[in-house]
Amino acid sequence: MNAPAAPAQQTPPSPLHPLHPLHERRAELARRLHAAGGGVAIVMTAPEVTRSRDTEHPFRADSHFHYLTGFDEPEAVLVLRADGHSELFCREKHPEQEVWTGVRLGPDAARETLGVAAAYPLSQLDRRLPELLNQAPAVWTVFGSGDEPLDQRLDGWLAEVRAQSHFGHAPPSTHRDLGVLLDEMRLFKRDDELALMRRAAGISAGAHRRAMRFCAARFRADPAGSVAEYEIEAELLHEFRRHGAAGPAYPSIVAAGRNACVLHHSAGAARLRADELCLIDAGCEFDGYASDVTRTFPASGRYSAPQRELYDIVVAAQEAAVAATRPGLRHRDAHHAAVRVLAQGMLDTGLLSPDRHGSLDDVIEKAHYRQFFMHGTGHWLGRDVHDTGDYLARDEAPFEQPDYLGGRVVKHPSRKLEPGMVVTLEPGLYVRPAEGVPERYWHIGIRIEDDAVLTAHGCELISRGVPVQADEIEALMRSELP
Repeated sequence: MNAPAAPAQQTPPSPLHPLHPLHERRAELARRLHAAGGGVAIVMTAPEVTRSRDTEHPFRADSHFHYLTGFDEPEAVLVLRADGHSELFCREKHPEQEVWTGVRLGPDAARETLGVAAAYPLSQLDRRLPELLNQAPAVWTVFGSGDEPLDQRLDGWLAEVRAQSHFGHAPPSTHRDLGVLLDEMRLFKRDDELALMRRAAGISAGAHRRAMRFCAARFRADPAGSVAEYEIEAELLHEFRRHGAAGPAYPSIVAAGRNACVLHHSAGAARLRADELCLIDAGCEFDGYASDVTRTFPASGRYSAPQRELYDIVVAAQEAAVAATRPGLRHRDAHHAAVRVLAQGMLDTGLLSPDRHGSLDDVIEKAHYRQFFMHGTGHWLGRDVHDTGDYLARDEAPFEQPDYLGGRVVKHPSRKLEPGMVVTLEPGLYVRPAEGVPERYWHIGIRIEDDAVLTAHGCELISRGVPVQADEIEALMRSELP
């Protein structure tokens, strides 16, 4: 049997500049650790996950870990002290294995490439961690991450420190949640992050345009035909990958006709007909950052009268949400603004009846609108589709407020928006057959979603590379695929 071929040589990336964003993030986290009383933070990347037998799912680094290191190999750990000292533990170089799975950076190159103070083989983690934890006032890990291997190993490291107490060694006296610090850091995006998010949103917008044109072309060729949801999904994936995205940031929703009334419908074998709407909720991930874009368009390129009627209501609701998304206002204000427009639209179209459901204020207070709009209007967006960050102002006093289910609850107010935050704005209407609901609207599901960056004076919609207005969508669908 022939010996494995040597892997191709790879030139290591250039060392990081001291002002590189990764340096700045670790320095900022160290400052926050120091301000919180000091200690040692341990961040482990995500594990590889078996898909079946000896096949793994594509590896994606843990979001916190990648935010601090930019390192996308599996089996790696970052340790950071409050004085700014950082150490990385990663896989050693392995020429034979690299033939199969690709070139590894290795500890020697990792120190300069990633800008950490020291880098060691992963095999030295159990020796080094007790030394780093000795005399530290606290150990910080991300709570609730489900990282059982780290929790189990941490118990062993702490036990080893305690076993040396006769030599004056002492383990940390407290175990604290690192997520509290990292979540708040990641909530505010810097310019380099926003550039990546604009790129992701632009690619996703192009994918939505492609899907619209694809459907229109199919129905021009065969008005009586149909298109499978998975065919439309393939157009999205093609556009994501050909522009350098890693792939979808989340499983793409491609919902034909009545499937649009299922909020998280996965693209399947259902067929889209010419007289139906297609709802696509799909966004790519680019260099670790997500986009999240939804459009609802007429399969053949022209909205019917009932479809257009409801569609224009959702557009108006999103416009109200956009107007309420600016610094100084609260995150929940966009939802309130959208709900008010949607609820009035429900009364105007007969989806809700003043005789049965009362006035606009009654519809909102008693949450009657939730029959047709049952989710929130937006969420934080960043490295994760539903990104980190508290939605409540914990430093403000709680008070009684609507629970959005028709009841009341005591909780903190929604937090105020600030420049650098990124949110989605996604109102919708979903009409299922029901007594008293006009039949012309049955099975119509509509959602419109854009990604909004908070600026000094308002918000920038970074996903508007694909149109929203009905007339503009119809015009786009009359054009040919490039």
